[in-house]
Amino acid sequence: MVDDILNILTMKWGTLYSADDVNRLAAQVRRHLARPHRFVCFTDDATGLDPQIEAQPLPELGLPKGHGDTRWRKLGIFRRDLAGLTGTALFLDIDLVVVDDLAPFFDLPGAFHIIRDDDLFRPKPLRKINPDRDRFLHSVGNSSVFRFEIGQHAYILDAYLADPAAATANYEISQQFQSAQLEKHGNLNYWPKGWCVSFKNDCVPRNFASYFRDPSMPEGAKIVLFAGAPKMEDVFAGRGHKWYRRIGNIDWLRRAWEAP
Repeated sequence: MVDDILNILTMKWGTLYSADDVNRLAAQVRRHLARPHRFVCFTDDATGLDPQIEAQPLPELGLPKGHGDTRWRKLGIFRRDLAGLTGTALFLDIDLVVVDDLAPFFDLPGAFHIIRDDDLFRPKPLRKINPDRDRFLHSVGNSSVFRFEIGQHAYILDAYLADPAAATANYEISQQFQSAQLEKHGNLNYWPKGWCVSFKNDCVPRNFASYFRDPSMPEGAKIVLFAGAPKMEDVFAGRGHKWYRRIGNIDWLRRAWEAP
């Protein structure tokens, strides 16, 4: 695996994120991944992307005619024929910041690895009122960062296309459905806790402690995510403060975000 050219994948559609956001992410990857790799952005608009980024059309979901729901378009990543790509891929959402070496994400044994969604949030005691629901939600993977072999998990997309109406009726979001299929096939494995951290819950001191200490990077963190609120764009625009949560100096995070 070390000698192969690795694939870093992301997706951009609509207007929520810009080419500059993708360019920053690609620069972060170049800073933190010394191994040979290609950075591929699947997008409906490649205008402004850095020439070092390989732009590809958004992968077709293959939805039945008349089914216009494309909220789950990320599942297109699991096509058997993904833009002629092969090998190992690490998918990264655009709204995150790489802060340390990405090589360990490729060295961890296993066919598929993803964030455990619960690792990004504080405990939810009331959820235990429904134990079955609590167990399921605790198993859900957050699809902001996952590693897989291209073309080897087409059963996820196959299951969705078999009955997209049922999938969207039974699962709130695509990562829930994706996790259920991965677990069914014995491929639901999680990154070690602490590799992918939440800015709000892991970097910003809790409650009024935030008035006395600035946000800091947890030891061992490799990627900072913006699960829930505040969103990444708010944090870097100086917004997202609450009366019970001050966001202080984030120069360390801004330097990582603006990686040259």
